Amino acid sequence: MNRAHAVVDTSAARFRKSTYSFRENCVEVANESSTGVAVRDSVNTAAGHLAFSAAAWAALLGLVKAGRI
Repeated sequence: MNRAHAVVDTSAARFRKSTYSFRENCVEVANESSTGVAVRDSVNTAAGHLAFSAAAWAALLGLVKAGRI
């Protein structure tokens, strides 16, 4: 399977805390409409982020909402 890697420019990104975050299990999400979505640990923001293309993020959310993962 060929997997493309998303590149999300977070230099000007505005991360927001996920509404599903609680206690020490907090994540922040930055939506960059032109490039995709970045997700990072809100406790350790210096650790970097995971980048998802818009299509990959939509697919992931669809699987979560359907209870498949």
